[in-house]
Amino acid sequence: MTLIRTIISWIYTLVVTIRHRLYDWGVFKSFSFDIPIICVGNITVGGTGKTPTVEYLLSILSQKYNIAVLSRGYGRQTKGYREVTVQDSYIDVGDEPLLLKLKYPNNPVIVCEDRVAGIERIRKEHPEVTLIIMDDGFQHRKLKAKVNLILIDSTRPIDTDKMLPLGRLRDIPSRLKKAHIFIVTKCSTTMSPIDRRLWTNKLRSVAYQKIFFSRYQSTMIEPLFYFKEREEIDYGRQAIIVTGIGNPRSFIKEAETRFSVVEKLIYRDHHSFTAEDMKLLCKLLDKHPRAIVLMTEKDAVRLRRAKLPQSLMRAMYYQPIAMRFIDGPDHDFVNSLISEIEYGKKKPKSEGDEDAKVGDAI
Repeated sequence: MTLIRTIISWIYTLVVTIRHRLYDWGVFKSFSFDIPIICVGNITVGGTGKTPTVEYLLSILSQKYNIAVLSRGYGRQTKGYREVTVQDSYIDVGDEPLLLKLKYPNNPVIVCEDRVAGIERIRKEHPEVTLIIMDDGFQHRKLKAKVNLILIDSTRPIDTDKMLPLGRLRDIPSRLKKAHIFIVTKCSTTMSPIDRRLWTNKLRSVAYQKIFFSRYQSTMIEPLFYFKEREEIDYGRQAIIVTGIGNPRSFIKEAETRFSVVEKLIYRDHHSFTAEDMKLLCKLLDKHPRAIVLMTEKDAVRLRRAKLPQSLMRAMYYQPIAMRFIDGPDHDFVNSLISEIEYGKKKPKSEGDEDAKVGDAI
């Protein structure tokens, strides 16, 4: 079995490498636009914190720009271009785009698997937009973003990782040279300056690249469903963890510092909760009648319209999080990002003059 996976990994690496070379040589064309585009991406599968990062960017940049968000809408059961509304189901638009729309209802949130077509339509239907944030598009070489903002999970170092399916790398590490800004996410509050220097030495391969370190700051838990009368939830209370996200380790670790975790239901990323899942959850609540059910905000989006027993609804809470930088004030990052948006950097030679203008034949 290991031999088969190794062979598949070699083949996958070869295919990815050849594809990048064809773009670098101009055989495949990259398209650019006259509107700045920030690509929030990574080179690994699983949760590196893209959605909290996009939320943070919306919160800090909306005062200066009219922002639209473009996402593939992973896991949705629809195809093509679709503008997300607060009335949508995650089944039609994806859980992450719906979460962003619920939190930022005044910003256009678009799902479209063809990023170039998506941006062309945003330009036509939302001429007021002056900045586009592209969620998870670093591997989408057909579109050339002005700023590549690449996230690295501090709990999963890439230098010891391997390409799929042997490891979690979905892109070759040499692609990190195309990053303008790195954010190392999920850092411990005890991360030392030496640790940050080591990360910087690992990641920075081009002089202009900037590296920042962030962690998630948890706020008070929120009830998933509204009830006029609801008891206070004290820290130390028993909790049943239920989650379906890419990398739940930091969420679980944080929950265990605040609550007495008695059960854990861990599902794959973007899991669609079933009636059987809810029956199991009800059984666990019967076993632990004083427990709360705790999940992430992304999980909560997938359950907000579920028809559930009232006893279960009363027990359900989610944990909001916010991204915070640990090695300096937020304005250091903001100033660096705005500088990239406004002025850009010199094109990497491999991207060169091969990039096509929008409107050329694909």
